[in-house]
Amino acid sequence: MKLILMGTNDFVVPIFDDLANRHDIIAVFTRAPKPTGRKHILTASPVHVWADSRGLRVYTSIKEFDSITQKPDMIIVISYGVILRDNILSAAKCINIHPSSLPKYRGPSPIRTAILNGDKNMDVCLMDMVSEMDAGDIYMRKNIVIDENDTNEDMENKVSKTAIEMLNEYLKNPNQYPPTPQSGEPTFTHKFTGTDEIIDWKKSVQQIHNQIRALGSGRTKINGVDVKILETKIENNGLKIIKIQPAGKNPMDWKSFINGLHGAEIKCGE
Repeated sequence: MKLILMGTNDFVVPIFDDLANRHDIIAVFTRAPKPTGRKHILTASPVHVWADSRGLRVYTSIKEFDSITQKPDMIIVISYGVILRDNILSAAKCINIHPSSLPKYRGPSPIRTAILNGDKNMDVCLMDMVSEMDAGDIYMRKNIVIDENDTNEDMENKVSKTAIEMLNEYLKNPNQYPPTPQSGEPTFTHKFTGTDEIIDWKKSVQQIHNQIRALGSGRTKINGVDVKILETKIENNGLKIIKIQPAGKNPMDWKSFINGLHGAEIKCGE
């Protein structure tokens, strides 16, 4: 098949790489490079870097879509982060991989939201793209387990592997998979910010553990020092800190951090 791929984030790269091994990729659309780090260095998206490595034509503005003269058989969109207009949705069949049990968790952060809420499993949906966000009919869905210590990165890896299987199966014969309308009341996710990482020690051990594994870190003070808690697990009904990063220092294990306190009583949130 002749495909146009649209995506941005890390977990999309293995999926697109597998598609590029099996199909003719006309073009790749991704988000424009943006400043990152303290020095605000302009950095291309992971999908952009991947497409360049394969010698594929990359577009960083959706406004360039109409300049493509070759007609695709299908457009595949995964974690792109750009609203598609009618000129694209009508150009070819547009399908999307969305990692949630639709209509639950429409929007930009379904995996993080599922982990934060303590969900034990989630669906990966292969769906039709329509103008309304994540509201299209479902062609295929597969369920994957969220283990107790799975992080957002862990779940993205699971989604990538599942999406590769689903797309390979679907693209062999799309007509075998009739569309099924979504049913039920939709719920929506939002983009998380640094404020969401602040730990409220009044919450349960499970809630704090979910927060850290969903967002990648939890921010707090320990003995007056600003820290990021990077990895935890639940042990004997308590929260065990595995990895921590004091402000201005490199990440370290909990034992190394404790040794630096020289026997002082530990006070969290102060």
